[in-house]
Amino acid sequence: MGLRDQFDDEGLTRRSEGESLEALTIVSQHPADVGSETFDRERDLSILEQVEGELAEVERALGRLDAGSYGICEACGKPIDDTRLEARPEARLCRDDQQSAEREARGNPA
Repeated sequence: MGLRDQFDDEGLTRRSEGESLEALTIVSQHPADVGSETFDRERDLSILEQVEGELAEVERALGRLDAGSYGICEACGKPIDDTRLEARPEARLCRDDQQSAEREARGNPA
């Protein structure tokens, strides 16, 4: 949450790319400067998206904890191994179902 707030404090989510580029002076608007600013903005937005996704997974895990379904695989209904939950407390699937889901996402259902 702190990282997300830091991005908000920097105005990343409120400023358009054009507004970010306006921060560069007329003299320094060399194509390399514009490219660097664009790269930095895209990198920061990517990090912010990842952080928000991870935060959403943690919030869903807390909801499962409140509902009494934390640690139960959403696919097969069996308990998720404690070592998996230690490594990935937000895990929704047991190791076998997670591997199956990843294979399916890659287009390799076998």
